[in-house]
Amino acid sequence: MKKVILFDLDGTLVDTGPGIIHSLEYAMSKLGIPVGDPTELHKFIGPPLSESFQQFYGFNQEQTELGIKYYREHYRAEGMYEVEFYPGMMELLEHLRESGKTLAVATSKPEEFAIKILERIDFAKYFSFICGSTLDSQRTTKAEVIAYALQKCGVTDFGSAVIVGDRKYDVIGAKKVGIDSIGVLFGYGNRKELEEEGVTWIAETVEEIYDILLT
Repeated sequence: MKKVILFDLDGTLVDTGPGIIHSLEYAMSKLGIPVGDPTELHKFIGPPLSESFQQFYGFNQEQTELGIKYYREHYRAEGMYEVEFYPGMMELLEHLRESGKTLAVATSKPEEFAIKILERIDFAKYFSFICGSTLDSQRTTKAEVIAYALQKCGVTDFGSAVIVGDRKYDVIGAKKVGIDSIGVLFGYGNRKELEEEGVTWIAETVEEIYDILLT
């Protein structure tokens, strides 16, 4: 029975995709790089931006920093508040809290953005800690964020903790740290990428997360 539940944010707690895509389109426009089908940018949702710019566009360090700068210009002003809700997620969080679970967020998104988003949509109240990356690049990888969240929660028995996420990066980070993972299929990942990384459980719906954690 898991006592500490970590949640990824993008594509797991809420669908933040629209705001991320619009902010990426803004950044690429400022850089003079044409973007065709916006769905091609879905691969940016999950991993750190610096990693994605370099992997998907071959950016050097200077280009990466400029891309992140432009992205954050739009994201701070508009993008972070463009979210859509997954049916049943709020009820799941309420049930988990009522069952005595400790809940925390572990996201690759900068922590200050994550806090603002969750406060704006009234989700922050469910979490003991909201943990994310740092704007100064001191904490960037998913494993580093997960480790930080576990530390904040005072976890010493890693078998008592699990992370819920939608991408392979959540599974990779969980394995590096030594905790189990629940991969969800309603976000931006898929069964193949989750299973290839050795996800512990897969949930197709929010209700299946409930079944895994509370039954």
